[in-house]
Amino acid sequence: MISILPFKALRPEAPFAKQVASRPYDVLNSKEAKIEAQGNPSSFLHITKSEIDLPEDIDTHSQLVYDKAKENLDAFISRAILFRENKECYYIYQLIMNDQSQTGLVCCSSVDDYENGLIKKHEFTRPEKEKDRIDHMKTIGAQTGNVFLAYKNIVAIDQLIEDWKKDRSAVYDFLADDGIQHTIWVINDESAIQQITQIFKEQVPCTYIADGHHRAASAAKVRSLVGSAANGFLTTLFPSNQLKIMDYNRVVKDLNGHQAESFLAAVKTNFEIALQPSAFKPAQLHEFGMYLNHQWYQLTAKANTYTTDPIGILDISILSKNILEPILGIADQRTDQRIDFIGGIRGLSELEKRVDSGEMAIAFSLHPVTIQQLFDIADSGEVMPPKSTWFEPKLRDGLLTNVIGE
Repeated sequence: MISILPFKALRPEAPFAKQVASRPYDVLNSKEAKIEAQGNPSSFLHITKSEIDLPEDIDTHSQLVYDKAKENLDAFISRAILFRENKECYYIYQLIMNDQSQTGLVCCSSVDDYENGLIKKHEFTRPEKEKDRIDHMKTIGAQTGNVFLAYKNIVAIDQLIEDWKKDRSAVYDFLADDGIQHTIWVINDESAIQQITQIFKEQVPCTYIADGHHRAASAAKVRSLVGSAANGFLTTLFPSNQLKIMDYNRVVKDLNGHQAESFLAAVKTNFEIALQPSAFKPAQLHEFGMYLNHQWYQLTAKANTYTTDPIGILDISILSKNILEPILGIADQRTDQRIDFIGGIRGLSELEKRVDSGEMAIAFSLHPVTIQQLFDIADSGEVMPPKSTWFEPKLRDGLLTNVIGE
């Protein structure tokens, strides 16, 4: 069963919460982060993307960047922007985007559970991305990146959290510039803390990484370097019935030597193709949108062109097996520099923009993976192709940070 622990969060003083809260470090490049933090000296991007405070030609993975992050974190504390909780607590984090509300429990999950397979994975990780977060965590002495975990919902946990929200005041409650409402409550009652810990220990057999594979892998490796001081890592656990997965789309730089006509002819082998008058967003599994030469197409996978096992039935597996690999020559999406990934939150107009600019030659829109597909794959011990799931809304960095070793 799952072990979770309360922790003493490093968090903003209430008047600074909205200014501090920043989008996750891995959804912004350095240029975007610099623009987003401009004019806001309290943005947590000064800690998670500290290269924004250094010369533009700096190597973003150099020790100078991590040292700057440590310097900035210390400054946030000395300026009384951030403070450390005086006792170990759990935290409730509610996000509302449009009409969708989801509420999670922020805690420290066990590195042992991760290494023993009780925290289940569905993606491989990249060594260079792991090393970046390892160096960041080791240098600043804290874990800033929250790992987004899902679990099959338990009525007792749902009720306890809803009762706490109803009966207690939030410590933070603000509308971010992107229209997402962020609300956080502190669970500081010892009886409630013990009850939550015990319910997870008795009733939750496993959790699933929804977002944050690199953060989780890095946290485990930091524990191997610093020992028991890093036995827990920062996570937010969401019940599966509240989660929404968005599409995660693809763009490719070239047609692998094909002209448009020969490419379309090759695609017709395994797909029905229909012209579309505007951007095509798949309405069901095994449908795809394709954008080529300013024209949208609907692709529908033909029968018997895919298998029905947990991996083979995924739309990204169908796209890979029948187009990306044999026609476009992309054998490994994790390492091939000709392919890029665009989260559904950016919309299909972003696909058009990347192709129309000439940067990319072709784009594919996919139907979102279902939460049950994610669970099936993780339970089978398999992994999805990279960048298969995009969850929204996303947790903000800086609101709750886990200090390592204290």
